[in-house]
Amino acid sequence: MSAFSGREIRVFLAAAALALAAALPLADQGYYLSLAVNVAMYAVLCTAWALFSGPTHYISLATAAFFGLGAYTVGLGIDTVPFAALIAIAGLVSAIVAALVGLATLRLSGVYFVIFTLGLAELTRQVVTWLQTNFTTGVGLYVFTDLAERHIYWMLLALGAAVYLSGWLIARSRLGFAMRIIGNDETVAAHVGIDTAVSKVLLFMISGAFIGMVGAILAPRFAYIEPPAAFNPMISFQVVIMALLGGSQRLWGPLVGVIPFTILFDFVSGQFPNHTNLMIGAAFMLVVYFIPNGIVGVMERLRLRLGLRKTPSASGQEKAA
Repeated sequence: MSAFSGREIRVFLAAAALALAAALPLADQGYYLSLAVNVAMYAVLCTAWALFSGPTHYISLATAAFFGLGAYTVGLGIDTVPFAALIAIAGLVSAIVAALVGLATLRLSGVYFVIFTLGLAELTRQVVTWLQTNFTTGVGLYVFTDLAERHIYWMLLALGAAVYLSGWLIARSRLGFAMRIIGNDETVAAHVGIDTAVSKVLLFMISGAFIGMVGAILAPRFAYIEPPAAFNPMISFQVVIMALLGGSQRLWGPLVGVIPFTILFDFVSGQFPNHTNLMIGAAFMLVVYFIPNGIVGVMERLRLRLGLRKTPSASGQEKAA
């Protein structure tokens, strides 16, 4: 009998982990399920964020904008459109907005892009607030459905699997190859014939679509949606911190940061509710200063050092893996 390949083993372990995670609601319907929903939400958000920011090295703070658009899409259509269709529409709306924003801003780089994407979330919140204040009877929307916490959790797991599959396919496509070149040196990418603007906009749209779908799935959990909650800038900062903590250079890297940070944040927000913003700021500085490449980067450096102690051929095989 032939041995299983490394890829087959990884696929089996991923499927087993997903099945085990999906069984959680059968064992608990309280605190642990609620915490698992938060972990699943940020796992999808961080992985979707890393689809774009990982290969390009562009730090996007637009997560809150796409998340809020997804939530408001459900709030506006929940009485007339099936929920499953609203999730798809939320992804489409977020992708369109990402395309418009990308065409206007992805020529920027560095701190300019960071500042613009942070302002985008606030601009979107102000526009939504103005529209509701002037053309409706209030600034919030009710979202009443028959969906329970476990249903939201299962949908997030399914979306997470879709994000991982998409990331795996993109990494092995011409687009993924182009984005890696752009991330290493955008000038070189342009000189070898890669349309850098189209490539970045396309990947930004894919990332934004998944983030918008997360907002749509979470809308029933809020029950009542208001602009400050839907377009909360803390969502953007937490996603960046978790993704950088785990490591955005690997598809599974953000998950390494999501689980411990979500558990820690839940504890701090419960025990010290007035100090959560301080924790976010301190965590961001510590991550950037001490582990800029994340936990995955530290693991790979250790792996490389261990590989250097082997024979040259073994070391080369280790690096190639």
